[in-house]
Amino acid sequence: MGLANELKFARNQPLKWYMWPMAALANPRFSQQRVELTKPISLIYIIDDIFDVYGTLKELTLFTEAVNRWDLAAVENLPYYMKSCFNALYETTNEIAYKIYKAHGWNPIDSLQKTWASLCNAFLVEAKWFASGQLPNAEEYMKTAVVSSGVHVVLVHLFFLLGHGITRKTVDLVNDNPGVITSVATILRLWDDLGNTKDEDQDGHDGSYVDCYMKDHKGSSVNRAREQVNRMISDAWKCLNQECLSPN
Repeated sequence: MGLANELKFARNQPLKWYMWPMAALANPRFSQQRVELTKPISLIYIIDDIFDVYGTLKELTLFTEAVNRWDLAAVENLPYYMKSCFNALYETTNEIAYKIYKAHGWNPIDSLQKTWASLCNAFLVEAKWFASGQLPNAEEYMKTAVVSSGVHVVLVHLFFLLGHGITRKTVDLVNDNPGVITSVATILRLWDDLGNTKDEDQDGHDGSYVDCYMKDHKGSSVNRAREQVNRMISDAWKCLNQECLSPN
């Protein structure tokens, strides 16, 4: 996409990003789908860096509005790096949508754009929390964190790239973030929070469920909060297994 040369501050880890599609689509016949899926994954990381570290709240608000409007003209007053990022997002998403249309006869641009809008909306909510120095309660945190994990963006792209069973009914289901998506997002988000790691090249301040839980339950220890996270991960796995075994 050419962003690595323009956005020097952003993470540039194509091999790491390609490992996700490799794990999900191991069959050699899915080589093209792996390449295409790597593109939104890379954009999630780059946009996350912009929201976590580099953009001002005003700039992030305007960027989010542009993504919601899906309008190239909406980024005219933004810094050059944000324009470059939005242009790459816009062009890459439309290109993927066109390839899916040619392969499967369904234009998914509305669904893909909706996932990016919801992701940036969630990123903006988190940016406002941390700019104010306020931690949300645990329930509010999870409601947003499940979306800001980016899982729904990846899985919706994957659904359309594979092209199996695309109908109006299944598209509406995917657009509504079904349990199979939210369960995966919950598991990955909470595991990430348990690790409580930061990327070496970042200086952002991401909260975690552990922090929010301890705020809600005064006097709770870190160990107790981590036990709660493990219970939630276990419950999410049960929900995911139930979804996978459901005949519907």
